[in-house]
Amino acid sequence: MELHNLKPAKGSVKNKKRIARGQGSGRGGTSTRGHKGAKSRSGYSRKRNFEGGQMPIQMRLPKRGFKNFNRVEYVPINVERLQAISEKYSLTTIDMSTLVDNGIVRKNDKVKILGKGELTAKLNVTVHACSASAKQAIENCGGSVNLA
Repeated sequence: MELHNLKPAKGSVKNKKRIARGQGSGRGGTSTRGHKGAKSRSGYSRKRNFEGGQMPIQMRLPKRGFKNFNRVEYVPINVERLQAISEKYSLTTIDMSTLVDNGIVRKNDKVKILGKGELTAKLNVTVHACSASAKQAIENCGGSVNLA
């Protein structure tokens, strides 16, 4: 086999359809676009979710509810997770910078400590919010909670 003998496998290469190259080509005239209508025009592109002129589903369905732009969304962290974090990274002080550095929360997240689970480590915690049960659990171990 030489370089000048190489050719693609049989059936793998097809001739491209040459549209609008005269009647003799078999694809002249309307050039496979049918007669008239939006789809036969150049530059036609159908909008997403277009239903052929029928009233679209997003307009048929009623509006419901609203989005409260004053809502503050917290990332919940339970006391048992604090215990695991303090053991894994051997921490006694947990604040936003340590949580962000260790990839537990993102930089702009707000964190709330919740009271599920057991805590044995003495921790000083600085976060945005804390439930009463979580605060009680942390203070029972000799730790403290500061709200940022």
